[in-house]
Amino acid sequence: MKLPVCVILSGGKSSRFGYDKTLVKFNECDTLTEFCVKRYGEIFEKIFVSAKNDKFGGKFRLLLDKSSEFSPMNALFSILENFKNEKVFIVPADMPLVEFSTIYSLYENSANEKICVAKESKRTHFLCGFFSSEIADLAYSLAKKNEHKIENLCKKAGFKSVEFQNSGQFLNINYQSDLLKVKI
Repeated sequence: MKLPVCVILSGGKSSRFGYDKTLVKFNECDTLTEFCVKRYGEIFEKIFVSAKNDKFGGKFRLLLDKSSEFSPMNALFSILENFKNEKVFIVPADMPLVEFSTIYSLYENSANEKICVAKESKRTHFLCGFFSSEIADLAYSLAKKNEHKIENLCKKAGFKSVEFQNSGQFLNINYQSDLLKVKI
């Protein structure tokens, strides 16, 4: 069974990485973003990439961030306003190894929830989960109030977190040295 929609976040600053990590060559793909599109495309019907501009040269279906500010809340609003009555899986491009079984579990657990995100023993991953399009207006209002943490949106909308044992799947590529930790 293919899931409906996945959006890969590729609009961050990459300040810790030193340059745009979404464009780094990754595992025989031209970019980290391309790797995510191909990998997550195996289980999703529709794949989109969220970015500030088309830095990929028309290669992907883009959802452009309407704000010039680097804010996960603005990006989330820009994404969710494109969908109606849909659950959208959101995952950052720098988190390329989320297991398919985890994604299916999150989807199943999102049935009666506006937001369902992944958790492991050390932390909750507020940008790895299913978000209902019905919370777009709430995301917009929080962004307008300069509340940019997705955790705040989750708390205000109500959310469910599902804990997973394999924390390695949530490896976040923030530094160039993190590329050495990736095992595919």
